[in-house]
Amino acid sequence: MADPMRIRAQVAGDKATVRVLMSHEMESGQRKDSAGKLVPAWFINEVSASHNGKVVMTAEWGPAVSKNPFLQFVVKGAKAGDKIAVTWKDSKGETRTDEATAS
Repeated sequence: MADPMRIRAQVAGDKATVRVLMSHEMESGQRKDSAGKLVPAWFINEVSASHNGKVVMTAEWGPAVSKNPFLQFVVKGAKAGDKIAVTWKDSKGETRTDEATAS
């Protein structure tokens, strides 16, 4: 299982700025190892976020996204105490979901 995501959600007015740091190696499938063999592709290909259980953002990623990607987005209608959850799925079928409380 991958390391936990670091999620921060800061409320200002009726909006929350959500910042997410995901821990993932993100191999593109183009790099070679020390023996000259290609390292298989392994990357996050689906990301979604929910606000109090309602999906507010989805994204499809590819192999060009960097290692340990950072994502930032704004959720309208958020207030302190609301739950923000982020889920990713990678090309090997592994998934990770973490949650934060907006403050």
